[in-house]
Amino acid sequence: MPTKKRSRTRRAGESAYGALLLGRNILIGLVAVVLLVAGVWTSWDNAQHAMFPKDGNTGTMTVEACSDGRCSGPFVSESGGSAPSEVRINESATRDLGDTLAVSIKPGTDEVVRTGAGGILHSWIPFGGALALAAVVVGGGLRMKRTGWTLGVSGIALMVGAFVAL
Repeated sequence: MPTKKRSRTRRAGESAYGALLLGRNILIGLVAVVLLVAGVWTSWDNAQHAMFPKDGNTGTMTVEACSDGRCSGPFVSESGGSAPSEVRINESATRDLGDTLAVSIKPGTDEVVRTGAGGILHSWIPFGGALALAAVVVGGGLRMKRTGWTLGVSGIALMVGAFVAL
């Protein structure tokens, strides 16, 4: 049986619908990429100092006081270079008062970040959250369920790993 050629109007309508679907997928993909880039951008501010301490500004900090989400205490430098005598750290990176933490100073400030596995994982928590959010966008919006599950499990594993390591 010979096939009947579709009309020009129908073919144009089908290609317009395909273009809309392609545009939708591109837009949703861009949203997922923006989420991931924002997570890396936010995490990198602390992660670079936790992973690659500059100028040997590493040492230990003893947590003495905590208020308004920040803890402070004296800093003892390992390299003996110029460093503030008292430093501040995010309260979520500490456990108890009196803890001695291995830290790295952010250049030009009195703020420190933890070093070691716990500090590195803690600094990448925003990226873990971005992975979990992007998983919903990729799995639901793009209908890429396996990729979405992989992103979500990776993000949750990163956040749980940081909690356990601290």
